Amino acid sequence: MSTLVSIIVPCYNQAHFLKESLQSVLEQTYTAWECIIVNDGSPDDTESQAMRWCEKDDRFKYVYKENGGLSSARNAGIQNCEGTFILPLDADDMLHMSFLEKLVPVLENGVNIGVVSCNSIFFEDSISNVVNKREPKGESYHALLFENIMMASSLYRKESWAQVGGYDESMKHGLEDWEFWIAITKGGMTISFVDEYLFYYRKSKRSMLTHTIKNHLEDTSKYVYKKHREIYIDKFDTTMDYLFYLIKKHRLSEDNLKTSLEYKIGKVITKPFRLIKGLLRYKK
Repeated sequence: MSTLVSIIVPCYNQAHFLKESLQSVLEQTYTAWECIIVNDGSPDDTESQAMRWCEKDDRFKYVYKENGGLSSARNAGIQNCEGTFILPLDADDMLHMSFLEKLVPVLENGVNIGVVSCNSIFFEDSISNVVNKREPKGESYHALLFENIMMASSLYRKESWAQVGGYDESMKHGLEDWEFWIAITKGGMTISFVDEYLFYYRKSKRSMLTHTIKNHLEDTSKYVYKKHREIYIDKFDTTMDYLFYLIKKHRLSEDNLKTSLEYKIGKVITKPFRLIKGLLRYKK
């Protein structure tokens, strides 16, 4: 247990989650770690909460910066870390106590492995309230082309972060980790998964990921496709098949909506209002 792992915990308005998240770090059976808590200009009591942990164990360190978003906070933490391996950890998520013990050796022993991840448990409120589970599969960037199959809390080398220029700070609306994994692996580095549930993801209706999927998925995906256009051009047929699949899926969902009972009832209810609107427009 000699390779130092830097765990980077950005925090913005999530100080109330820090206790659980950082406790899961403290309980790691792999002890060669440091934890950089990055206060991304948060208006809550992130600083006081972080300082308590720094006093509790000197492996916890605190960094303050002006608000710049998740990518900027992760980059700031990594710039201030000393580890050979990097593990991002969002302030509301948690690690199984053997997370590092199981993942670190995989990266240590695999010179061609770029990123190591594991199975994940999605929970609400407490880890006993499981709402979903994920068992991702894949070995190369091909598995990442159209979907981010990996959690942001995956283990990688600091030198890989430097080689790709860090997290893309222009990606303010999320999915920055998806782009980051593609950047690391498209040159030939592989992905490895530990087939154990070692990560706990807090599912929130107001999460950044939920907001991104609802409001920015198309624009963000387009940005990733264009930034890494060479790999999508190389897989041109697959890319076209996927994009036209999405178009067809969207059309079918609209057709299903229009034939649904709820849609028909809605049309009946709103018909008088449409007639009034038409009459008013005619009078003008």
